[in-house]
Amino acid sequence: MNETAMQLELWDKAYNWHPFTPMASYLTSQPIIITKAHGFFLVDQFGNEYIDGFSSLWCNLHGHQVPELDNALKEQLQKVAHSTFLGLSNEPATILAKRLIELAPKGLTRVFYSDSGATAVEVALKMAFQFWHQCPNPRKNKTKFLALGMAYHGDTMGDVSIGDLGRFHDMFKPLLFPTIKSPAPYCYRCPLQLKPESCGMACALELEKLVEQHADELVAVVIEPLVQGAAGMVTAPKGFLKRVREVTKKHNVLLIADEVAVGFGRTGTLFACEQEEVVPDFLCLAKGITGGYLPLAATLATEEVFKAFLNEPGKEDKTFQHGHTYTANPLGAAVAIASLDLLMKDSGVLAQVDAKGQRMQRHLDRLWEFSFVGDIRRSGLMIGIELVGNRETRMPFPENINAAHAICMLAGKHGLMIRPLGDVVVLMPPLAIPEELVDRIGEVLYNCLMEFSQQLSGQGG
Repeated sequence: MNETAMQLELWDKAYNWHPFTPMASYLTSQPIIITKAHGFFLVDQFGNEYIDGFSSLWCNLHGHQVPELDNALKEQLQKVAHSTFLGLSNEPATILAKRLIELAPKGLTRVFYSDSGATAVEVALKMAFQFWHQCPNPRKNKTKFLALGMAYHGDTMGDVSIGDLGRFHDMFKPLLFPTIKSPAPYCYRCPLQLKPESCGMACALELEKLVEQHADELVAVVIEPLVQGAAGMVTAPKGFLKRVREVTKKHNVLLIADEVAVGFGRTGTLFACEQEEVVPDFLCLAKGITGGYLPLAATLATEEVFKAFLNEPGKEDKTFQHGHTYTANPLGAAVAIASLDLLMKDSGVLAQVDAKGQRMQRHLDRLWEFSFVGDIRRSGLMIGIELVGNRETRMPFPENINAAHAICMLAGKHGLMIRPLGDVVVLMPPLAIPEELVDRIGEVLYNCLMEFSQQLSGQGG
């Protein structure tokens, strides 16, 4: 081990506290410290290279050291790195707002910037609540939100209140506001214990009943369109999102679409809502907005919502009293514009997502030969492989066999960086990844499952 690597490891363990990381085990393990990156590879302190198979936590679209993005950042640095957006504006954020509105589902007209996916959703929650106090026909009894089972929308307290993943949220229940929960559209493990081929999309019917029952007190329904990411890449049945929009419209309830993970091409279209021709009242964006370069987020809203926050002279102050220091950071906005240019150009990154997803699917289909593969879910280049101890009964592995984690560790040894979600192996490579690396990911994944299968056999599993 070289001296610099040793020093970094000592400092990492002495001073860092890593998110979503069991630190007791981390402190006894060999840390991987990324020191540089290029193309679609991350490089650690020893010079080992890894395919960035999870897009540096789902945000990288074009790879690393992308000349167009690098140049946009450098050019903006020659102008201004940051100035406040509180009562002032800046050039890149203004241009980006126009671009986002032009590309978003028609009907969204305003952009409110923040810093991360969590804050984008938190902004929508607060805006939606305040809207019902200030709209032309105020409904101050509307104080509750409806969200899906297994939902994850971020880690601020409002987001945690509408979340439903025990390992992330249970600790904080005494601090949270109550939320109405509707069954997740999780066809593999249906919470209603029905079969997809005969259920008639009963999960949507349950949501419709809840919205109708609680319409007078509901501020909004919050949903991740098409895919619940942190739940394990749970893909909703076709038409589910559209029915949610229809019932919210019918009962005068707002719809918040959290596209933090699914936006910017992840599911094959720029925004997931496009696939079912849905226009939400709020569209929450982050992660891929800058191509994975800088923290930036945006909450898009309709003109109807925006007008409810406009003051009449001498009357009640209706200002949205919320903001962040680095809101609409010019560096992030400049890179976001360049990222959109790459995404949207003819025959560019977005146009190739479907073909790459189909190519990946051929590799995924090979995995069915392993009896511990219970379900494979894919939308565009968002992929979840759920592992089970028994395919027939769908029984999970015992707790002492952390299968998805074990396979991700094996993948790292073979040069593929991915992370698990519970019993689900997650793949989400950058959208611009070349086809030969799609094939390499497929081969590495297959070999890791084969190696894990052999380990199980050796244990008598």
